[in-house]
Amino acid sequence: MRTRPASVALLGLAMLLGGCSSGTGGDGGPPKAAASTTSVTHLVPCPEQPDQKADGTERLPALSFDCPGGGTLDLGKAPGVPTVVNLWGSWCPPCRAEMPVLQQLAGVAGDRVRVVGVISKDGLPQADAFAADAGVTFPSAFDGDGKLMADLGLNVLPYTYFVDAGGALTYTQVGPVASLEQLRGLVAEHLGVQL
Repeated sequence: MRTRPASVALLGLAMLLGGCSSGTGGDGGPPKAAASTTSVTHLVPCPEQPDQKADGTERLPALSFDCPGGGTLDLGKAPGVPTVVNLWGSWCPPCRAEMPVLQQLAGVAGDRVRVVGVISKDGLPQADAFAADAGVTFPSAFDGDGKLMADLGLNVLPYTYFVDAGGALTYTQVGPVASLEQLRGLVAEHLGVQL
């Protein structure tokens, strides 16, 4: 029996779109979260943050996550430097496509802007393997259960948050960023840093 090209295309599109929702694993959604963050070696440690509460009229939820490479990401604290926080999962095709752009930003930003990921509703081995394959050198915190997504009312990824040095949320990018130039423009506009 022959399959019509249009049917194949629609099936492929449905699978792609379904891969970015926040299912619970086993059903085409993200893998179930691993219980421990201690066995991962490819992800780098999260940087230390000042002992200062995040300030601003809009802030990310004051949640804290362990970082598989070491350290902790505490969203209730000021980052100390302008920061781009990207929620990603290895199960999300747009996240995978966007990751090289975020890595490029991390490479050109130096110490002027920090890039931090939050692994969301993912299994730690899957996220670690993807980060290693993608050559990710910026830190990521682990939110396997998707607590941050739930608190923000999200059911799809990626989302990227721009946070000033004091912890104020200055901008939210819904969906993937297509290029380094687009991301540099967002950093300049919303964090006031020219890269």
